Amino acid sequence: MSKIKDIWNKIDSQFIRFAFVGILNTAFGYGGYCLMLWIGLSYWWATLIANVLGVVFNFKTTGVLVFKNHNNWLFVRFALCYVLAYFLNIGIIALFTHFTTINQYISGFAATVCVALFSFFFQKFIVFRDK
Repeated sequence: MSKIKDIWNKIDSQFIRFAFVGILNTAFGYGGYCLMLWIGLSYWWATLIANVLGVVFNFKTTGVLVFKNHNNWLFVRFALCYVLAYFLNIGIIALFTHFTTINQYISGFAATVCVALFSFFFQKFIVFRDK
């Protein structure tokens, strides 16, 4: 465990930590989705439950590991970030697919990059900002 902590302490950039925590959060969310499917829920319910649990898990991991903030009262702002990120994601995909010849796969990738940058800055300067 101390080996992992030593490696983590060497990662001093918040954005790099944000990217690593994003991978962890993605694995958690997808794992939750798969678990819900495995126990017999429909994909609709599996997605809903995995997303709700994922937002709570992401709030704790991002707050503590990336921004070193333990304030649970910031959850509403964090959830707002996720809502805005969702609409930004959908909007970017819609723009690319409706007004260009770029397909949904490439559009989704471009949206993911934009949404990750938006999420980092929104969380850094609005959700977990230093007072």
